[in-house]
Amino acid sequence: MIKATPHIEVTEVGKIAKTVLMPGDPLRAKFIAENFLEDVEQFNSVRGMLGFTGTYKGKKVSVMGSGMGMPSIGIYSYELFNVYGVERIIRIGSAGSYDAACNVYDVVVVKDAFSESNYAHLQNGETRKHLDSTKELTDTILATAKEQNINVHYGTIHSSDVFYGTDADLWKRLNKEEGCLAVEMESFALFHNANHLGKSAACILTISDSFVTHEVTTSHERQVAFATMMKLALETAIKY
Repeated sequence: MIKATPHIEVTEVGKIAKTVLMPGDPLRAKFIAENFLEDVEQFNSVRGMLGFTGTYKGKKVSVMGSGMGMPSIGIYSYELFNVYGVERIIRIGSAGSYDAACNVYDVVVVKDAFSESNYAHLQNGETRKHLDSTKELTDTILATAKEQNINVHYGTIHSSDVFYGTDADLWKRLNKEEGCLAVEMESFALFHNANHLGKSAACILTISDSFVTHEVTTSHERQVAFATMMKLALETAIKY
């Protein structure tokens, strides 16, 4: 038996797979479970943060929402790694493009995350502003993308604490000075937790809007139309 955390209600060993896919939106986790997994069992509903375990091509995989922002994914990923024995988390999320080469619906595999956030420093004194994804896991994602004939961008992204910022030119500076291809709000904390706890973390993003062209997608499109990213994550997960 495992003692449930304040945020995850699981008390039985094995209810959560060693590999977890984490979209931000719990409804996207539900969509993946219902449309891609077999023999699905829901393992969490606390605070509406839905989690499911099932099989994909016969291999056990879990999927769980992370919520928005670094504090949220920081809590869930820490508990999954530290309490529930999860070995690897692949974040699958949406991002805003900072780069003309990254168009709406393109897939980005994250090499590293740049952030101004104090999350890592407050957690254990980490001072770096660029944190890497786990190379072995990310290399597996890149190899899987090649096998599946999925075109991806690979590089640095910006993990921001702020969604509604007032600096209209920030994206241009971060694209030029830090090499950021896109922006999201979670990967930096996920990568930090994995590094701190000796686990593995990676991130696959689908471009949902563009600072360059001002294209946008709807919340419904973001929930159901990211099939390429979902397939890439699942095909990677079953290699473990």
